[in-house]
Amino acid sequence: MFCALTTGLVACTRFRTITGMLVGAGMDLLWRHERAHRFFSRACWCIDHVGMVAARLVITSFIESGAPIVVAIDDSVTRRSGKKVHGAFWQYDGSAPGGRKTSRGNCFVTAGIVVHLPFLPRAVCLPVLVRLYVKDGPGKVAIAAELTGLLAHVAAGRRIHVVADAAYHGKPLRDLPTGVSWTCRIPRNAVLYALPPEPSGKRRGRPRTKGDRLGQVHELAVGRSWKIHRLRLYDKQRTLRVSELVCLWYGSFGAAKVRVIWVRDIDSAKTFDIALVTTDLHTPAEDLVVRYSWRWSIEQAFLEARHLLGVGQARNRTPKAVERTLPMGMIAYSLVIVWYARHAHTTTDVVAEHRRRAPWYRTKTAPSFDDMLALLRRAIIASRFSAIRPTQPDPTKISDDELTWAYATG
Repeated sequence: MFCALTTGLVACTRFRTITGMLVGAGMDLLWRHERAHRFFSRACWCIDHVGMVAARLVITSFIESGAPIVVAIDDSVTRRSGKKVHGAFWQYDGSAPGGRKTSRGNCFVTAGIVVHLPFLPRAVCLPVLVRLYVKDGPGKVAIAAELTGLLAHVAAGRRIHVVADAAYHGKPLRDLPTGVSWTCRIPRNAVLYALPPEPSGKRRGRPRTKGDRLGQVHELAVGRSWKIHRLRLYDKQRTLRVSELVCLWYGSFGAAKVRVIWVRDIDSAKTFDIALVTTDLHTPAEDLVVRYSWRWSIEQAFLEARHLLGVGQARNRTPKAVERTLPMGMIAYSLVIVWYARHAHTTTDVVAEHRRRAPWYRTKTAPSFDDMLALLRRAIIASRFSAIRPTQPDPTKISDDELTWAYATG
């Protein structure tokens, strides 16, 4: 049933209803739609276990043995208006269109593995673990720490580097698993302390856990020495000034040693543009800045999953259904990219095909998620009509008219 529903998710243009998912999977004549509803709302299975299986697939497919794993963590809000929708409440929605940034809906904390694919110039985030944030439950930072622990279990001893935005810092991060580093933006008014002095043996009592107060982040940025680096950020070459300090941010990470990295554009008139804090004490500062820029890939994943795959449009309200449906859609988003990278990229030149259909459009140099999704739909449709053998459909047997009809009815 899981495979059939996943196929339905990627086959439909939108999966607003369970019926549409069954039509996309070609099982609408075999199952009643109540069976699929029960799969999400009452069946005995765990979405975290599914996400951990997807994480193993991503790691084995795209990350070299022994290489560190970069994980992007962020939250997103899907608007829901029903009074009885589980976990829905009014909250801040940074991605909301217009000036109004509050909306009522469900908030999900997502952890995705950042990979670099040979056919794409940018980093790609593949969501694997998604969990609902409820108003009276654990906080977002605590949920992020739990998801990181699950990924550390899947990684089996590999280094994990987490990148997150400015909201993801706090006491739950003091007990991260061994081998996990955390990098996020630090507020400009955060108070930093020097490292604790070595015990002299002349004083009684507990040794000091922090040194003298150094000042706030924006105060320490004044008069610093900067190193100039030429870095590639967000697909563009930029010249930046970078400065760093090893210290303690006692308010969030306690007695754990951290590094604060100030970043400023070469032409900026500000004291600094952004400040990062990281528990990674060994990676060069310029590489940490580049790694943090990969965090934006999870925002791209949210955008494509919502607008192209229809994630978040399913209308359900019971606890298990709400907690499972959107995470299932985010995992389906990752499976589309995994399928294309492993089975379709080497056999189909999407860019050449696009230029053949639209020769005037010459700026396209890499396949988009929409291209991958269309190619997968075509393969699914072709497998229903003709196949060379049961496991290998021949997409060339399907005509454009049949493909258009399938898009319209899906």
